[in-house]
Amino acid sequence: MNKDQKDVIGWSMLNLAARVALDLEDGWFVNLGIGLPTLIADFIPEGREIILHSENGLLGLGPKPEPGQEDPDLVNAGKEPITLKPGGSFFSQSESFAMIRGGHLDATILGAFQVSQYGDLASWKLPNATLGRVGGAMDLTVGSKRVFLFMQHTTNKGDFKIIEECTYPLTAARCVDRIYTNLAIIDVTDEGLVVKELAPGVTFDYVQKYTAAPLKLHVDVQSETVGVQ
Repeated sequence: MNKDQKDVIGWSMLNLAARVALDLEDGWFVNLGIGLPTLIADFIPEGREIILHSENGLLGLGPKPEPGQEDPDLVNAGKEPITLKPGGSFFSQSESFAMIRGGHLDATILGAFQVSQYGDLASWKLPNATLGRVGGAMDLTVGSKRVFLFMQHTTNKGDFKIIEECTYPLTAARCVDRIYTNLAIIDVTDEGLVVKELAPGVTFDYVQKYTAAPLKLHVDVQSETVGVQ
């Protein structure tokens, strides 16, 4: 583990948000979790209808409002100002969670503190934190048809976030389908973690160096044997 790693390589979070948006299919209903995943709303491909859901009772979220155009009554689950697309709707939080628990979301995109090689997710509480609540993440991970993670590959201190077994309190077990980080896109499969795509300038060896679980390289991905230094 390299505790002194300071420079973030690969995709920036904005570039990664745009890359995640490309994988959302036309007609999908998608929940964007609090924090980094909300960036994706600004990068939905033109001409593709992705209906964004917020657990506080909204469907049809648009990109962030222009400065000065914020409506204090129009916010997402993280209390950030949002816009609503034509045809968007408001409803009670109980109805919102009925949608989630009823299996009506095609994908949920969340952040993570840790994720295991089996797709176990820890996203709500650090071990030494006195505060923490799981919120709607437990419902979203169990109720959505797909669970994607959007995160930095390591912590700011260089600690591993993709590990063999989670050591933090779990949000849900074996729920994650795909992990998007600044270094790579990794699928969680029955055969283990498979690197589906590498960020520009990043190699498989480099990704493995900063991952505390074994990785496999997808047969369609090309990588040099020497990692970025």
